[in-house]
Amino acid sequence: MLETQGTSLDPADWQAFRNQAHKMLDDMLDYTQNISTQNVWQPMPESVQAFLRSSLTEKSLEQAHTEFMENILPYAVGNTHPRFMGWVHGGGTPVGMVAEMLAAGLNANLGGRNQAPVELERQVMRWVRDLFSFPQTASGLFVTGTSMANLIGCLCAKTKFLGQQTRKTGLQNANLTAYTSTTAHISISQALDISGIGTDTLRKIPVNENYEIYIAELEHAILQDKAAGKMPFLVVATVGTVDVGAIDDLQKIAALCAKEKLWFHIDGAFGALAMLSEKFAPRLKGIELADSIAFDFHKWGQVPYDAGFVLIRDEQIHQQAFASPAAYLQRQERGLSANSPWACDLGLDLSRGFRALKTWFTLSVYGNEKLAQVIEHTCELAQFLKTEIENSPELELLAPVALNIVCFRFRAKNANVVNSEIVIALQKSGIVAPSSTTLNGQIAIRAALVNHRTTENDILILLEAVKTFGHQLTH
Repeated sequence: MLETQGTSLDPADWQAFRNQAHKMLDDMLDYTQNISTQNVWQPMPESVQAFLRSSLTEKSLEQAHTEFMENILPYAVGNTHPRFMGWVHGGGTPVGMVAEMLAAGLNANLGGRNQAPVELERQVMRWVRDLFSFPQTASGLFVTGTSMANLIGCLCAKTKFLGQQTRKTGLQNANLTAYTSTTAHISISQALDISGIGTDTLRKIPVNENYEIYIAELEHAILQDKAAGKMPFLVVATVGTVDVGAIDDLQKIAALCAKEKLWFHIDGAFGALAMLSEKFAPRLKGIELADSIAFDFHKWGQVPYDAGFVLIRDEQIHQQAFASPAAYLQRQERGLSANSPWACDLGLDLSRGFRALKTWFTLSVYGNEKLAQVIEHTCELAQFLKTEIENSPELELLAPVALNIVCFRFRAKNANVVNSEIVIALQKSGIVAPSSTTLNGQIAIRAALVNHRTTENDILILLEAVKTFGHQLTH
């Protein structure tokens, strides 16, 4: 008989493990509760870098936890902090954190099969479907993030235009062309790359003074490509561009796509969840006409990383793009192998974590109304920051403020050099952490206000620090 005694990875002393586990949870709750008293970010000292490059050594759970507290926790990117304003990172919540613990304890694989976690993911999908006024024929899937969701939307569009057989035969010089704006996220280009369609097929259409895609230029490019014998198949609109948070005219793009019979995909990484707000939802009119929508719950939705989502209008096309029969994935009408279609019929992953649980907890505990208030609050803070910039002779606004992203700079000779250095100085100081971008050749300090913990006082701290470092660098 095979000897198995002693191979279990469960604790030998469950009570000691419980005590340590409670301490670990308390430490993370203390960290979150007191986050505003910490540095937003700080560089790793050489001792920490040396530790992170060391060879594997066995240690107790208590020792591993101590090393985490000393060498990992203080040197993370800092996006839980109210004055983290770089890129577009959500702040997370204590509710999401403990929900993630429950999901890890359950250790469910949501690739498919007949189980409650799969039904819960479908429940969240139906909530999403209703939020965007999609038909009951829609399907959806949790993924790592909008980059993956954009790829899935692209592959569904390809399947709609070329058919399922291209999964076997390849593209065979299909002459496909896709369209998006010059300010679209890099993942659109990557989706065409990874799908085998190629980045050269992507037409990048200029934007107007509000950084929204020129509809007339888009239509001209489509008609020009059709006349040249090419096959336009995909238009990607953006709700919340990465640089300034602009929203493309979704209604006009939807009408153009319907007229030219093109797949209408929306990259709504953070901006799509503005649909939760009665104030901002009208600005997304036309989103309900999309063929697919990609967005992240881990940004404005405040769900801990990662929790991306893709919504597809036509489940049949969605399945045609991904379903792959295999003997070991055989389905049954009853038992554990029932409950088709499985999630692996709708995406690239067979093994999938329970991302839906932390999202379900977040939506259930806080509710749409509270999350809408958070979204509206971050946009109000952006307008407050805009007004403070306009009232300061030392500062200059560099782009319209559509939602929650504000781009500005400190006025100076050699402004690009000075403002680049200001951003680095701000980050290294630990006081506040914006990012930077380039708009019309000008380096901008970019403040993305996403965190539910951020207040007007944090905005004032940002501005004071910008002016302080600006003066130090110019005098």
